[in-house]
Amino acid sequence: MPTTYPYDEIDVFIIMPVRGITDDERKYIDSHIENLKQQGKKVYVPLYHTDQNDPIGFRICTDNMNAIRDAKEVHIYFNPDSQGTLFDTGMMFALGKPLRLINREYVKPTPTKSFANVLLALDEKYKGQ
Repeated sequence: MPTTYPYDEIDVFIIMPVRGITDDERKYIDSHIENLKQQGKKVYVPLYHTDQNDPIGFRICTDNMNAIRDAKEVHIYFNPDSQGTLFDTGMMFALGKPLRLINREYVKPTPTKSFANVLLALDEKYKGQ
């Protein structure tokens, strides 16, 4: 059974680690979510809104893809060790969604091509929108 959206419309989908999320990461992300909600945004958070009970992970990926597709924009907390974060980032990119990097100050450019460089470039592209 697919996850039901908590809202009729999604303003922001949050890409974030779920498995192995640290307390510090959760606090940082929750603060960002709270700020968005105070602005009146409807925020879809996979940790809280996607049913994580899926022994294979296919339904989780499908539910998140549908929510990303329906969201107006995507915000990402980038943790390069999170496989789900990398997977959802690929879906966000394929769907052409505007992106904001939540933890930009911790994402450092690399001298060669990387997810970090792509995310920094996308964040810059959509800055101010």
